Amino acid sequence: MKKHNFSAGPCILPEEVLQKASEAIINFNNDNLSLIEISHRSKPFVQVIEKARSLALELLGLENKGYQALFLQGGASFQFLMTAYNLLNKKAAYLNTGTWSSNAIKEAKLFGDLVEVATSKDKNFNYIPKNYTVPTDVDYFHCTSNNTIYGTQIKSFPSVSVPMICDMSSDIFSRQLDFSQFDLIYAGAQKNMGPAGATLVVVKEDILGKVERTIPSMLNYQLHIAKESMFNTPPVFSVYVSMLTLEWLKDLGGIKFIEKVNEQKSALLYHEIDRNPLFKGVVEKEDRSHMNATFTLTDASLTEKFDTLWKEANINGLHGHRSAGGYRASMYNALPLYSVQALVDVMQELERKA
Repeated sequence: MKKHNFSAGPCILPEEVLQKASEAIINFNNDNLSLIEISHRSKPFVQVIEKARSLALELLGLENKGYQALFLQGGASFQFLMTAYNLLNKKAAYLNTGTWSSNAIKEAKLFGDLVEVATSKDKNFNYIPKNYTVPTDVDYFHCTSNNTIYGTQIKSFPSVSVPMICDMSSDIFSRQLDFSQFDLIYAGAQKNMGPAGATLVVVKEDILGKVERTIPSMLNYQLHIAKESMFNTPPVFSVYVSMLTLEWLKDLGGIKFIEKVNEQKSALLYHEIDRNPLFKGVVEKEDRSHMNATFTLTDASLTEKFDTLWKEANINGLHGHRSAGGYRASMYNALPLYSVQALVDVMQELERKA
């Protein structure tokens, strides 16, 4: 029996996607060749990456709106550098809501001045700052939609007069938004879309080509657009599985459908965290993430007993990030509701036995 997988990333994937991917490893496209040994320039794989790019735009509602979807490498961490290289001329504004936005700020400082419009560092990033002002004289505004480590999620994005860049690595395709309010979105595949190795970048073309510096080829969005994500050998397997996952999501009913499922899952778990006197949520309630629920035990002496119970219940990946401690239940798109119920059952069992 497969484990209830609450891992924060690499994440759980749909069972049917894993089945199709495993078959393709042996015999892709009935060509008696493995997916991972065919040429990335071959027609069958070119069709794969074209479909993956098209599906990404379709699901986000950005078709025919001046956007391009790219599958690149280096993870979201590489995009901390790449966005600044392509967009930062003199000054940029950043919202600091945790480790990943802090890392993005560190990289961007190499290319120009930074304005930190707000931060939640004063309370260990357990809330999303509100009522901040984004300057109008910056090249862009950068934010991180969901904090995987601390379990916060931006519910309302600011209205800005400059390009808005968003790291959506851990909640991409999980909820309905007006994605046209963003000029560039990036997301590592391994949080909610596919296996590690690929990074999705969705960028509005008219924001590019405005920096004064010469951009190295591998860092140049315009070159990757011109080469249709094929400037160098793409991560074939990761792109293929991402395509399968996007197909799966579309067949389910797209983001509109999966958002309702995600709300059910998070509501079930947060209700138990708030009801059960043995547990306490880490994040301010209004800023709780639907993807990553963080919580602690109110009595640390119960740690060993709780850990034994959830492991015996076939649950995986519940420990919090090494920098935050506690527990973290990551409820990405492919995690079924019954897995969340299994965790709730364990939490209630601990209450009965405590």
